[in-house]
Amino acid sequence: MSESLTPEEERACLRLARQALEHYFETGKHLRAPTGSGTLKEKRGAFVTLTVDGDLRGCVGYPLPVKPLDETIIEMAVAAASQDTRFEPLAAKELKMLKIEISVLGLPKPAAGPEEVQVGCHGIIVSKGFHRGLLLPQVPVEHGWDRETYLSHGCLKAGLPTDAWKEGAEIEVFTAQVFSE
Repeated sequence: MSESLTPEEERACLRLARQALEHYFETGKHLRAPTGSGTLKEKRGAFVTLTVDGDLRGCVGYPLPVKPLDETIIEMAVAAASQDTRFEPLAAKELKMLKIEISVLGLPKPAAGPEEVQVGCHGIIVSKGFHRGLLLPQVPVEHGWDRETYLSHGCLKAGLPTDAWKEGAEIEVFTAQVFSE
């Protein structure tokens, strides 16, 4: 993983995500990323998770570093609010009740086996053929899952049978720096 973000950079990311959402609901357009340099201009994978009153309302991201972090945060905040197909799009009136969480990801690496997956430390990507599912490292902790349950849910997310992790599915692990408002 690249260097960790400082607390100041974490706050800047959260402000940027909120500004992106406010701008989107006011104009229908994406906020332009600020000019500058430094960590927020490094290409990083990241997910933006939105909750209202503790209920998930959207979670979308890039698992790989395809864009600068600030652009990824802007794009994924809007996508989490408007394009997560598991939920109705966020309504403008929900903005004041919204909590934003950002996960900045390290690069995924193949796990030697399921025993390498550390609950609470690793996010997982389970894949087989064209099927692929990703779960962030905080998910099993929030749900009280053990490793097997976590891997089974990764398979479900990929559209695979729950035991596919035992039968040829590839498992990748990654770390994440997770912070929220």
